[in-house]
Amino acid sequence: MSQYHLAQLNISRLLAPIDSPPLADFVANLERINALAERSPGFVWRLQTDAGDATDIDYFGNDHIVNLSVWTSVDALHDYVYRSAHVEILRRKKEWFSTMRESHMALWWVKAGHLPTIEEAGERLSLLREAGPTAQAFTFKTPFPAPGVRAETTEQAGSK
Repeated sequence: MSQYHLAQLNISRLLAPIDSPPLADFVANLERINALAERSPGFVWRLQTDAGDATDIDYFGNDHIVNLSVWTSVDALHDYVYRSAHVEILRRKKEWFSTMRESHMALWWVKAGHLPTIEEAGERLSLLREAGPTAQAFTFKTPFPAPGVRAETTEQAGSK
């Protein structure tokens, strides 16, 4: 078992209030998609309120929604996002969310058992926006290995 898990933050700017008719179909799918995540291979944890989702969390502003979760690997998260029924919702995002010009998703490694806070996630997103992808905050397009993975690979290559 890995000593590290992958944390992910994704924020979206709403085109209308979360309780408005234009977002009704998105809200109607939340429970199903969150349950799918929880059943997906590699899922560890997701941020949620007593309501069962994170739509009430307005850390990034009341016109934004947040998704913060932890997975066993980049591949596990990638499979859920792009190779499950979640992709149906992803394809419809322009119906509910405005296009964000700055980074809105950040990935980073956490020690297994650590549950990131929304403040920590905000810091990682800021790091990504300021410095681009680094080992501290990265993207699917430019992933970084978990701490120690590169060093172990380099050591093994050097000993052959």
